Amino acid sequence: MRMTGALAEGYKAGRTIGRREEHGHNEVAVSEEILVNVTPRETRVAVVENGMLQEVHLERASRRGNVGNIYKGRVVRVMPGMQAAFVDIGLERTAFLHAADIARAAQAEAAEAAAGNAAAAGGDAHGHGTLPSICELLRDGQDIVVQVIKDAIGSKGARVSAHLSIPSRCLVLLPQARTLGISARIEDEDERARLREIIARRTGENALGYIVRTNAEGASEDALAFDLTYLGKVWRVVQENIARAQVGERVYEELSLPLRALRDLMHEDMEKVRVDSRETFDKLVKFVTKFMPELAGRIEHYAGERPIFDLFGVEDEIQRALDKNVPLKSGGYLVIDQTEAMTTIDVNTGGFLGARNLEDTAFRTNLEAAQSGARQLRLRNLGGIIIIDFIDMGDPEHRRQVLRQLEKSLTGDYAKTTVYEMSPLGLVEMTRKRTTESLARQLCEPCPTCSGRGVLKTAETVIYEIFREITRAVRQFERTNCWCWLRRAWCSVSWKRSRPPWPSWSNSRARASASSPRSTTRRNSSMSFCSDRLLHQAHTSLLRAQDIRVQNQHGVSRRPAKRGCPCR
Repeated sequence: MRMTGALAEGYKAGRTIGRREEHGHNEVAVSEEILVNVTPRETRVAVVENGMLQEVHLERASRRGNVGNIYKGRVVRVMPGMQAAFVDIGLERTAFLHAADIARAAQAEAAEAAAGNAAAAGGDAHGHGTLPSICELLRDGQDIVVQVIKDAIGSKGARVSAHLSIPSRCLVLLPQARTLGISARIEDEDERARLREIIARRTGENALGYIVRTNAEGASEDALAFDLTYLGKVWRVVQENIARAQVGERVYEELSLPLRALRDLMHEDMEKVRVDSRETFDKLVKFVTKFMPELAGRIEHYAGERPIFDLFGVEDEIQRALDKNVPLKSGGYLVIDQTEAMTTIDVNTGGFLGARNLEDTAFRTNLEAAQSGARQLRLRNLGGIIIIDFIDMGDPEHRRQVLRQLEKSLTGDYAKTTVYEMSPLGLVEMTRKRTTESLARQLCEPCPTCSGRGVLKTAETVIYEIFREITRAVRQFERTNCWCWLRRAWCSVSWKRSRPPWPSWSNSRARASASSPRSTTRRNSSMSFCSDRLLHQAHTSLLRAQDIRVQNQHGVSRRPAKRGCPCR
């Protein structure tokens, strides 16, 4: 988790993970652990609540995220029509910088002051007022210091901001601001006043800007003073790095995943942090002893023979998180589709018939779907625009209860979420802040067979495509009589060339195959062409995908299969 401004921190930072959830009039304590799995080139962190996986984060040596890193960049192109600019920060693709993310002294101070205590209202830290033209803020070739706030996703480069922020355990330093904000999740007014008084007294009038994170609730003055000193030292080092850095160089690097997890996720109600690497365990103990010594005894080295993720069932949960369908305990299920534009969640009753009537069935299924859907968003790290299609309910009170259940289930999510009212069609629109790619896009790649579509052409469609390919191929031969064999299929097909050429069936089996997709539904069929110049014949083979060595985008092989073609 990275903070990029006062509003972002005030709205969602300092998450309350160890909490008590209310069910009716009863309170249920949440038991939480962090599991850290380390292999030579990959580190994974899992958050488990009451034995159920809630979050999983991974970091690989080959593709480490850049969120939180600060770079000295150079503007390569200003785009007035987009109110944005592209900045070279030394990464593979240029970064995107919007006008709202450019820090200027006057606007930064005003925006941070407005956001410091109004974060709960859910406004934009940059404001929605009229922005000056990007051409007034930047010019081509200008050097600028920026921070990555969103990793490159798909074909889009990273998004950066000139509003810099450096977090510690209890505070977030905002170098361009001159104001103090308190996280909206600290609700006790006396505690807010205490924290504000300590920070103001310790920093003086000419201090940098700070946001007090939720982790600071109940923290001692010494702990806050330690964080202030630490952030001051870090910022001085960053300034020195900026002064001597070349364009494209990194001047501040975010912590590694295990340390970042402890800084952002660990709290006083956390039961254990289990680590299966002795080296990483030593680093975590050193970090916790320095920043939160009261929690140092909760770091535990796991040395068991069984993999730590297997022991807690995390590995199986990760595999299930890649599935499209999510079963519900009642017998219903969710269908989750992630597209380029948005993520959709469709709620279905499945085998759940209910005990009373259709309205009751829909209500009970939707309540369960609201809980499960919120968990899946967090587990799969789905962000952007999200549409949840609940089962239609006629009772307005039922609709309100389902919406409240969804909002309640999202309270434990570290990412900023905004939920809108349910539409008359039972649709709920919401957004979830996205900083990194989803779990599926980190672990998976598009299928080479269907190119990521998730569907294959029917057998009948493939058969007619075969015929069209044959008619194209036969035009190159001078002889009027041509023969074609469909190997591993049903028959041989022959025809005489005509205007236009079109094959005639040689037996009834071929005719049946053309009208019966069932016989080839499970085959991934492709065409392979070659010609026998001596016989002036064209031979066509229908082969299964595993026999094709090279295919083009149309599924047509231009090389013979391993077993060869009939003409060889």
